[in-house]
Parts: sequence; structure tokens; C-alpha cells
Amino acid sequence: MPAVTIRNISDETHRALRVRAAHDGRSTEAEIRDILEAAVRPSERIELGSLLAGIGRDADLFNSDVEALQQNRDETPAEPMTFE
Repeated sequence: MPAVTIRNISDETHRALRVRAAHDGRSTEAEIRDILEAAVRPSERIELGSLLAGIGRDADLFNSDVEALQQNRDETPAEPMTFE
């Protein structure tokens, strides 16, 4: 698992992290991991599949519509481009 070293944080920031960690009942390292996780992977983020399903619902698409689109789909293999 990767490790990260953070240099040159102020004493006040380090103290605040220790206090916050103690308040949450975990180590300073665990607290920092939790803060980073929440910052880069928020729980309220929208995942691509959910977004696409929402678009389909908003467009009033049903399974029969998707099946009709798939039946009319051109399945001819694409030919590579030539630049000659």
C-alpha cells in the first residue's frame, strides 16, 4: 500500500489533527486517512452508472426503447482508416 509523507505542516495544524483524532477515538494517522478519503472520494459523489440511469429516466426511456435501438444498430465491423 502506498505511503505519503507530509512535511512542513504547522505545529497548530498538527495539534489540531491530534485533538480531532483523539475526539474521534483514533490515531492521528487514521484521522488523516479519513480526512483525505472524504476529500477525494466524497460519499455524495454521483457514479457514472447512476448518472446514465438518471438520464434514461429523465428521457422516459424504457426497456422496449433500448431494445428497439439495439435492433436497429449497425453491427458491421468498422474498417481501419488509411492515410495513403
